[in-house]
Amino acid sequence: MTQSDPHIVIVGAGQAGLQAAETLRSNAFDGRITLLGNEPHPPYHRPPLSKAWLTDELNPGQLSIRDVSVLERKNIDFRAGVRVSAIDIEDRSVLLHGGDRLAYTGLMLATGATPRRLPHNGAAGDAIRVLRSREDADRIALGLKDCAERELPLIVIGGGFIGLEIAASARKLGIAVTVLEAAPRLLERAFTRELSDWYAQLHLSHGAHLVFDARIASIDATSDGATTIQLADGRSFVAGLAVAGIGVRPNDELAQAAGIACDNGILVDDCGCTSAPNIVAAGDCTVRRLSDGTLLRLESVQNAVEQGRAAALALLGTRKPFVATPWFWSDQYDIKLQIAGLSRGADSHVVRGDMTGHSFSIFHFRAGRLIAVDSINAAKDHMLARQIIGGEVSPTVEQVNDPSFNLATLRAK
Repeated sequence: MTQSDPHIVIVGAGQAGLQAAETLRSNAFDGRITLLGNEPHPPYHRPPLSKAWLTDELNPGQLSIRDVSVLERKNIDFRAGVRVSAIDIEDRSVLLHGGDRLAYTGLMLATGATPRRLPHNGAAGDAIRVLRSREDADRIALGLKDCAERELPLIVIGGGFIGLEIAASARKLGIAVTVLEAAPRLLERAFTRELSDWYAQLHLSHGAHLVFDARIASIDATSDGATTIQLADGRSFVAGLAVAGIGVRPNDELAQAAGIACDNGILVDDCGCTSAPNIVAAGDCTVRRLSDGTLLRLESVQNAVEQGRAAALALLGTRKPFVATPWFWSDQYDIKLQIAGLSRGADSHVVRGDMTGHSFSIFHFRAGRLIAVDSINAAKDHMLARQIIGGEVSPTVEQVNDPSFNLATLRAK
């Protein structure tokens, strides 16, 4: 920064925005930092919203990432409930709802994503809930209590991670659950057939009802507050609460309107830099262009944190690309799934452990090289996978198939 009054504005106070602000301070940036959040809360953890928050196993203090007092001590100007209307690249400023304008010397966009809604939702009013924010989770929690009191089921539309986590939380509360999935199996894009079937059995064993190839024809809200969902094959389902978990869309509207390059997300390089000078982006709102020209969107806490750190450093003139192996997790019932790497394009798979139990891993290979590992209650496998994927030495299919072979010997020294 060469300006006399350096000021970095961060739009979005989630994991990526908070990480960027704290990275700036820990790297000796002594200019102004303004962190703008469009929600009325200081930064908080989103993953528990579909799990412990719904089952009342978490208090507000545990959900919070940073208290406002901590941000004040770091001289980070946090503003809650603030929305940005426009970005003026030439003037280097952002326009806030209400008319105020903030000049910046560096700008970070961490605007997150918005849940996709069913096209039928308009006719049914507010009958179908989605989950993204703390307020969304609070409304769903109230709906679950109503289901329990009236002995009505929950219907989950979409058998992805969010939908299945909500389903598992409802079953823990003793609420009947039906999952409607348009595909022929759960988590079709993320899992092998074997792991999809394993997860189906997991939910069935806990009393959930699964409906595949479910094509929704209509959704109607009844006068008593229930919801009726009609399928194209004539079957109908009545629920006390219906929740859709059918993916998200990146919040890239601000960037698009400002002329910043986007392609189903704000286009960034491996340091979070956008097509506009002095503007970076991180988190669920972004899509990264890889060295081979392909595009990669990652929706995870790890991506938000690591990308937020890299983007902050880029604003300070330091290029430190985010190249770590991607990893994710999901908690359902007493099962912890941990994924290291990206399994798309895999041409072979090896199971290490016993899939009839509740602890095993599936190793994914492409052209004989390990590219991803899905671990079920196998934390050691997961941590090892994060260390060896992308390294100089890859285990062979034969080594993974051999339970006596110590994969830890392949870790980088």
